[in-house]
Amino acid sequence: MAYTILVINPGSTSTKIAIYEDEKQLYLKNIEHKADELARFDDILDQEEYRSEVIRGAVKEWNFNLADLSVVMGRGNLLPHMKGGGYLVEENMLEALRAGKASPHASNLGALLAHSIAGSLGIPAYIYDSVTADEFTELAKITGMPGVRRESMCHVLNSKAASRKVAESRGKKYEDMDFIVAHLGGGITVSVHHHGKIVDAIRDDAGPFSPERAGSIPLLYVIDMCYSGRHTRKEMIKYLRGNGGLKSFLGTSDCREIEKMIDAGNAEAKALYEAQAYQIAKGIGEMAPVLNGRFDNIILTGGMVYSARMTKMVTERVSFIAPVVIVPGENEMEALALGAIRLLNGERYHIYGDETA
Repeated sequence: MAYTILVINPGSTSTKIAIYEDEKQLYLKNIEHKADELARFDDILDQEEYRSEVIRGAVKEWNFNLADLSVVMGRGNLLPHMKGGGYLVEENMLEALRAGKASPHASNLGALLAHSIAGSLGIPAYIYDSVTADEFTELAKITGMPGVRRESMCHVLNSKAASRKVAESRGKKYEDMDFIVAHLGGGITVSVHHHGKIVDAIRDDAGPFSPERAGSIPLLYVIDMCYSGRHTRKEMIKYLRGNGGLKSFLGTSDCREIEKMIDAGNAEAKALYEAQAYQIAKGIGEMAPVLNGRFDNIILTGGMVYSARMTKMVTERVSFIAPVVIVPGENEMEALALGAIRLLNGERYHIYGDETA
């Protein structure tokens, strides 16, 4: 029997939804929310009812009956102490989200919206491979500053989805392989996948600069900026995420536009683009010792990977570590649908707050 799956992926100003029949995508829509509509809400979680009604309206336009669904999948949230894989959306998780235990982010709406729709239908709602899913080894969590521990925060959903694709193409299981995965998008993260778990990773604020993020900056420079009296905390965060990286120099984070600048002879754009590739390669190299250099593949994934110029520059510097595989795009909707299929076929899910689940 085929499974019919509604996937909900909320962003800050949009909600992407799709319906799948098993692995086949039947419908897809990116619902853009007007600024004045969102301005009515003080907190992003207050948008739950509004976005739920918008989703129902979009599905109705497809002439699709929600009663035909098998499951609803929401994008994973930023609650602490998460594991990889699937979580059933139930009261423990909902209470934690509504109590503000998750870092503020639109993805936190994923569980709420999935539950809102699934609950009225009597079917399960899940999230899968949350950004904060932590599978780090204890060794990877230690820092040189007492009271500060490294926490996992990377593009878990797409990085694992790309890894599963590569493993399947080799006729193997993800759980039997070892990868370094570099997700190259608006933010860049580099993760080590060992037998189905992300055991170490470089966050988007601790490694290569990206189209719109500053990446790792020498800390004394940042401390001086913070205490200069010229910048607020909000401004500093925006320098690091949103207005950093290529955008801070070139006025755009669109790599297609930047490559046009390079082709037109813009020397600064060329130098910055090459420096970004250089730093990405360094980030991959930094992860190589985690498994003593023994990897099946290095995987480059994310939206920036559509650029042959970028992947060529990175590949030239890192292919000595392991063969490089290109998996372009973010593939979040498909990854959530495939996660639903695994759960419906018996993969074990977690309950938030229950360490034994």
